[in-house]
Amino acid sequence: MPLTSSATADAYARLTEVIPGLAITELAPGRPLPAGGGWAPATALAEGGADLEAFLARDHTQVLRDHGRPGRPDVIATFGLHRYAWPVCLLFTVPWFLHRRVPRLPVTHVSYDRTAAGLDLGHLVVRTDSFACLPGDPAAALPGARVVAGEEALRAEVRAAVAEHMEPVLAGFGPRMRRRGRALWGMATDEIVEGLWYVAGLIGEQPRAVRELEALLPGATRPYAGAAGFRELTGPNGESLPTRDRVSCCMYYTLDAMDACPTCPRTCEAKRVTKPLAATAS
Repeated sequence: MPLTSSATADAYARLTEVIPGLAITELAPGRPLPAGGGWAPATALAEGGADLEAFLARDHTQVLRDHGRPGRPDVIATFGLHRYAWPVCLLFTVPWFLHRRVPRLPVTHVSYDRTAAGLDLGHLVVRTDSFACLPGDPAAALPGARVVAGEEALRAEVRAAVAEHMEPVLAGFGPRMRRRGRALWGMATDEIVEGLWYVAGLIGEQPRAVRELEALLPGATRPYAGAAGFRELTGPNGESLPTRDRVSCCMYYTLDAMDACPTCPRTCEAKRVTKPLAATAS
C-alpha cells in the first residue's frame, strides 16, 4: 500500500508521531482499500452485520479479560464505537487544526485494522480524493482542492465531513447500542472534542484547541448534540484546570462504578481535579 503525497500527509505524520500506537496510510487515487483478515472497511461496519460482530468481539474479549465478567451487549457496542470513532475523527480534525485543511472521507474511503501488530490503536488506511482549504493555501493547487471563503466556512466543512462519514457508521452501531438520534450524535460530538483536545495536549497547544473546538461546536450545530462544553476548575494550588462535560455516556460505569471518566457528568468536581493531576504525576 504505497504512500502518496497529499494535503493531509504532514498532519497525519505529526499525528502518528505523537501517537505512535496509531498508523495511517494514505492510498493513491483508485487504489482499493484493504479488506479481509483483520481489516474492517467502514462500509462493512455501517452495514451492521458479520463484520461489525467480528469488530466488537475484540471489545467483548477485552472486557472479559479486564473485569472478569462480560459486558452488556449495548455496552460492548458503545465501547466499539468509541474505539472506532476516536481515531477516525482525528483524520478530519488534526489536518484542520494544524494546516486548515479538511479532507472528505466517506465510509467508502476508510478501512481500519484494530489487530495490527505492535499498534495499540491499530492501522487506518484512507483514500483522500478531495479536501477543503482556505484562500492562499499552497495546497489549493493540488488535485481535489476546494477553496472556501474563510474560517467559519472551513468549520462548516469539518462538521459536514465528519457527519458524512459518521452518519452511516452510527446507523450500523446504533441498534446494538440501543441508542438513536441525539444520543448517537452526542457520542460523535464527544469523540470530535476529546480526541483533538487530547492530541493538542501532546503537542503543547491545548488552550488553542479549546478555543477552536468551542468555535467548531458552539451548540445547535445539527446533527451534533450539545457543545464542546469546556469550563475551568481550580486546582489545589489555585491553578486553572480545563474540564468539560460529556454530552453522552460511555457506559464504563456499568463495569466499574467507582472509576468514571473525568469528564463524565457522574464525576464530582473534586475527582475532576484529582484524576488529571494523578495522571500527570504518574
